[in-house]
Amino acid sequence: MTQTTSAFPLPDPRDPTTSPAADLLTSRGVPAPAIPTVRPRRLRRTPALRGLVAETRIDPGQLILPAFVREDITAPNPIAAMPGVVQHTLDSIRREAAACAEAGVGGIDLFGVPATRDQTGSQAWAEDGVLNRAVAAVRAEVGDALVICADTCLDEFTSHGHCGLVRPDGDRRAGEIDNDSTLALYQAMAVAQAEAGAHMVSPSGMMDGQVAAIRAALDATGHDDVTILAYSAKYASAYFGPFREAVGSTLKGDRRTYQQDPANRREGLREALLDVEQGADLVMVKPAGPYLDVLADVAATSPVPVAAYQVSGEYAMVEAAAANGWIDRERVIMESLLGIVRAGAACVLTYWAREVAEQLRAGR
Repeated sequence: MTQTTSAFPLPDPRDPTTSPAADLLTSRGVPAPAIPTVRPRRLRRTPALRGLVAETRIDPGQLILPAFVREDITAPNPIAAMPGVVQHTLDSIRREAAACAEAGVGGIDLFGVPATRDQTGSQAWAEDGVLNRAVAAVRAEVGDALVICADTCLDEFTSHGHCGLVRPDGDRRAGEIDNDSTLALYQAMAVAQAEAGAHMVSPSGMMDGQVAAIRAALDATGHDDVTILAYSAKYASAYFGPFREAVGSTLKGDRRTYQQDPANRREGLREALLDVEQGADLVMVKPAGPYLDVLADVAATSPVPVAAYQVSGEYAMVEAAAANGWIDRERVIMESLLGIVRAGAACVLTYWAREVAEQLRAGR
């Protein structure tokens, strides 16, 4: 952009006495600055030049839209903490998926919000459960035009809101989330999602051994072609807050005994590499923006593609600031995505996926 100029004449860069700060410069004996011979600014002069040398680009095909499907509603239900995001009906999720495919979005990640929940989360693997019906509906609508991913975790389906089975009263470790007994339920969930038509399942519960268990179950049931996107480095983050409203979370307490400590960086890489060993086709870092260091570590080392999830809190903060006129909304959205991709993400889960894809297609 060409800047407007005032009537003030430019000083001679070789003569400090012509500078507006001449009194200070000459009184201190400051020499004239050296005239630069290396000028990186040349490549920033015009939009075409900047585009020509851009190191990082975002393509609609690398974006994945997280979407919520709720069982007991007849029209899309707005999520107050996430302006512009809704809980979908089975009909509206079909329309959303079709619009994503038209915009060139790479995939859609479906989360279920059931009408009833129990201690084991049994609706997670029920054929008529809301998530499995949503997967089937979207697959029927768009076929292979989108990668249809299903969240493979129990938290939306359990009455206690945890991602695994809770040790009962009377157990020596009562109240703890039992890792090993939960794995079979993840297996059942993944198989049901594959049978419903999911191209990809995404275990997000952070149970040790979950990827190996799911890979074995899928292979044993003839679904060796179904991809696993592992939530490998998922942190016990305060940025997940608005998501709890989106899924109607019943959680009491926290998930710090199984999700990662935000203080730990090396652990994120370790978890990702363990998932690769167990058969993950992609690994993920979640949240994205606050954990770009972990994302860069994983991307530099992982032999499989790396995803990052721009989570509900990241979305909500931008929308809130934009609503108050404090930021340029579209520029901040694009800059945040560029930062995630620049750090090494091959694909990004973001609630702005369709909007950004449509803007990119329009050349904005």
